[in-house]
Amino acid sequence: MLNHPTYDTLTRLRLHGMAQALAEQTLLPDVGAMTFEERLGLLLDREQAERQNRLTSSRLRRALLKQPAVPEDVDYRHPRGLDKALFRELLTGAWIQRHQNILLTGPTGVGKTYLACALANTACRQGSTALYYRLPRLFEELALSHGDGRYPKLMEKLAKVDVLLLDDWGLALLDDDRRRDLLELLDDRYQTRSTIITSQLPVAHWHDSLGDPTLADAILDRVVHHAHQIHLKGESLRKHKPKLTHETESE
Repeated sequence: MLNHPTYDTLTRLRLHGMAQALAEQTLLPDVGAMTFEERLGLLLDREQAERQNRLTSSRLRRALLKQPAVPEDVDYRHPRGLDKALFRELLTGAWIQRHQNILLTGPTGVGKTYLACALANTACRQGSTALYYRLPRLFEELALSHGDGRYPKLMEKLAKVDVLLLDDWGLALLDDDRRRDLLELLDDRYQTRSTIITSQLPVAHWHDSLGDPTLADAILDRVVHHAHQIHLKGESLRKHKPKLTHETESE
């Protein structure tokens, strides 16, 4: 650790990035040739980078993503119908700024959850908030919140998150209360936030799976319009050993 009063002051002010950069500058052989403005600029750049890294780490912790998926490890070689150009376009985050949705469908094991988490991870890196829920578990939490008075606060939380990831759409049996909760949630987010949905059911079957034609129309009107649809197919990725990381890209 650098024994220098300026270093100590920066540390007390919690300017840890600047303090670390100052310590590194003292080890540079040509530091004396740098102007004050150059040295200050490097200190400020490091502090800004450190703060951005802390904010990103905080967003990722709060997102509660099921898998530590990153876009760099997405496997485009496996024959599952993943449009590389489309997915890379989605990784730019423009769909979030436009308040669009992403619908990922396909059989189990083809990587729907991994791809969805990679998109949510990227959103956090780019400054957006994200939150993961398995839809059956979200329904359970919503039901409990009705009874203990947390429902308004929970719905407000879900409405405000920039990217809400709803995994396993279509697995839970829906009664009227669940359908209405789902409609309320999606209506709050319609054209103001973005939602990622994964499902084993093709989008064409979602209407029937919702059970009530009137509510199904209202729910899907808020989901399918302004949505990018990615339908995957092929063998489960679980049958193949991971080639890029120690994490298996699968659900």
